[in-house]
Amino acid sequence: MLSFNVAQLEKGPVGATRDYQIDDSLTVEGVGINVKGDIKFTRTPRSVLVKAAFKTILPQECCRCLNEYQCSLDVRFEEEFLPTLDVASGLPLDIEEAEQSFTIDEHHILDISDALRQYIILAQPMKPLCRADCPGINTMQ
Repeated sequence: MLSFNVAQLEKGPVGATRDYQIDDSLTVEGVGINVKGDIKFTRTPRSVLVKAAFKTILPQECCRCLNEYQCSLDVRFEEEFLPTLDVASGLPLDIEEAEQSFTIDEHHILDISDALRQYIILAQPMKPLCRADCPGINTMQ
């Protein structure tokens, strides 16, 4: 479950929190992967702050030997999700930076899929190695 109804959290006092554990699948760059971790939502005066820590395994190609291997990633992030509607009145909110930020939809659903996907892509190694002492393609028999 990567979508959460945060209407009650938005109605609560500033500083109110909700904790969740995730164990779900996600598609990243056309590959289906499993993500496991912990998420904490905190109500702020203007948004919901999401703190996430999770693990996943992503197939990678070793840059030395070109063999595919399973790369374990530990990913952490903090992101602010801005509401698009006022939870009390139901009226749209005019937040200038909402177009460049993660948002909570008009049904008060906070979907973390896109944030997870982006942070997984950022966490991938620039030079993926199947192992630190990989001899590379020239020495393989």
